[in-house]
Amino acid sequence: MSSQGIAVGVVGLGAMGKGMAGSLRRSGYNVYVADVRKEAADTFVEDGGVACSSPAEVAKHCEILVSVVVNAAQTEEVLFGKNGAANAMKKGSVFVMCSTVDPNWSVALEKRLNDMGILYLDSPISGGAAKAASGEMTIMSAGTPQAYAKVGGALDAMAAKVYRLGDSAGAGSKVKIINQLLAGVHIAAAAEAMALGLREGVDAASLYEVITNSAGNSWMFENRMAHVLAADYTPLSAVDIFVKDLGLVLDTARASKFPLPLSSTAHQMFMQASTAGFGREDDSAVIKIFPGIELPGKK
Repeated sequence: MSSQGIAVGVVGLGAMGKGMAGSLRRSGYNVYVADVRKEAADTFVEDGGVACSSPAEVAKHCEILVSVVVNAAQTEEVLFGKNGAANAMKKGSVFVMCSTVDPNWSVALEKRLNDMGILYLDSPISGGAAKAASGEMTIMSAGTPQAYAKVGGALDAMAAKVYRLGDSAGAGSKVKIINQLLAGVHIAAAAEAMALGLREGVDAASLYEVITNSAGNSWMFENRMAHVLAADYTPLSAVDIFVKDLGLVLDTARASKFPLPLSSTAHQMFMQASTAGFGREDDSAVIKIFPGIELPGKK
């Protein structure tokens, strides 16, 4: 299916949404955007695209609406809040939900929208801002064949990997929170390892070089400890994101009384970092909870 002339809406132009909107535009879609920060939408217009004042206005122009906000509460606001999209969406339109949420909430949202004649894709995303901007991120999706048919190639325009994990909502969100379990634990472990090295007087740059070329390396160690070495805690993904996401992991497991000892410990570490005032810093700032170490300073 050709993308030329097809209108797609993107609500939420944060680190991921901005890149996704750009990928859609490069693929030939007519892209309509909205964000609570007017300047974010205006910047997108400068590069081509149409800024709308609300999700409802986006919905009037588009039969595919992609929501890239932080959590379930913000998604509810996009759909059902003042000037929300749901009542403005045409019957047969599809709502693509890209947030990390409770899988049961996603299942319930699918039913709520289906009852309104709106199709739904449970489509959490992963890969970070750089991969979103280049169209190389991963989408973990689940939904009906009708929803996939309606979306056409829009998912492929935004991602290098689009996984279809089920024919109804829930599976995408389950796989995403398992990914977040690993991501959160790996960041916490990377911070602990670097902190021990600093405590023991190992040169931080040398430790980073050795570990990233040894069996103990992880993608998160390589990526996030580079932020620590640069003393740059600009939030690409914030500490508070993992307070939320690991909380979802634990809530899901608690419902079936399934033990997650590593996730529980990592969650407490992010909670401690947030309480100490680092919640809006990059998630690598979890290293700041360790006492008696001197972190690298800005060069």
